[in-house]
Amino acid sequence: MTIRKLRAALTAVLLGTAAAGAAILMPAAPAQAATVSAKVGPLLKEAQAMIASKNYAGARAKLAEADAVKSTPDDAAIIAQFRSAISISSADPNTPGGAKAKFAQDYNAGKFREVIADAEYLKKNNVFDAQSQLIVGQAYYKARDFAGCVRYSKGLGGGETALALQARCAYEIGDDATQRDALEALVARTGKSEYWTGLLKLGERSRGLSDHNTLDIARIRYLTGSMVGKDDYISLSQFALQFKFAAEAQTVLEKGVAAKLLADERSQRLLNTTKQMAAARLASAAKDLAAANAAPQGDDLVALGENKIGEGKAKEAIPLIQAGLKKPLKDPNNGQIRLGQAYLAAGQKADAKAAFAKVKAPEKDAMVAHFWTLVASH
Repeated sequence: MTIRKLRAALTAVLLGTAAAGAAILMPAAPAQAATVSAKVGPLLKEAQAMIASKNYAGARAKLAEADAVKSTPDDAAIIAQFRSAISISSADPNTPGGAKAKFAQDYNAGKFREVIADAEYLKKNNVFDAQSQLIVGQAYYKARDFAGCVRYSKGLGGGETALALQARCAYEIGDDATQRDALEALVARTGKSEYWTGLLKLGERSRGLSDHNTLDIARIRYLTGSMVGKDDYISLSQFALQFKFAAEAQTVLEKGVAAKLLADERSQRLLNTTKQMAAARLASAAKDLAAANAAPQGDDLVALGENKIGEGKAKEAIPLIQAGLKKPLKDPNNGQIRLGQAYLAAGQKADAKAAFAKVKAPEKDAMVAHFWTLVASH
């Protein structure tokens, strides 16, 4: 009998034991069809049948008989392969293949506490690879041990799957700090809208947010493709109108119409109102600029610059905001955030980050500036 035929038969047996997450490793097949000796072949066939019927003790006994009469290197190789097959089929945790098999079987059976315990067998056999580590983290989650999941996932590194698991488990136990850290790392790493959505929701729950902070969070949601539906477009446009940024509100509403989310009569009335307000603002631009230049404080110049951003004129916004920053300001943080926003809209990301970095406190403003920095990082 050839080793190749025996190996093929044995692989067929093992297919019944294979499971997701358990890599069953078989020794490589010989380059040519080697043969086992006449005395060993029948014993191996008996062992193969016993493995298929899960009579592992009987199969081990047959291998011991085969060991006693082996006479060639091929005999030794295939006997070793059968022993490996027994370890895997029987999920013997004291062997590398068996430990992996037990790990997979426990996970597929929903024995998640045992999966967590199986990690020790994998470590003992030096087969606790990155994929297995993630599966253990998932087992913590499926076992609803969310606190354990958070602790464990913090040791899994900065990969996307590990961070997403950490964020989810932190959410389940109300650990906002850990959830935010994980989501920020995910946003920085991937820029994906689903992570922005979670991060911005956390930001909106922060205490003491000003209306301008809330407007910025809504703007970032818009810029990152994280708008969820009609209400997000309406909310952003209304906040913009509150600050008299009618051109920005008009653009947002028109995007909502184009997305077929704002087809109702109320939304159309709001859009018509913003168009009228934007036209009026444009008509008074020269007068507004003269008044802002004459004012002792620079907040009005900053606001004019912010309005220019909404009009799509970021290059014109930058000098206006810079002029405002040279005067005393009621809200210096807002001036810095607006300068960063203008730089970002103009494509000057390095300058934008430098402007945002100057906002250190209070925490609510620093958080918003940090969100803008994350936007500028992609």
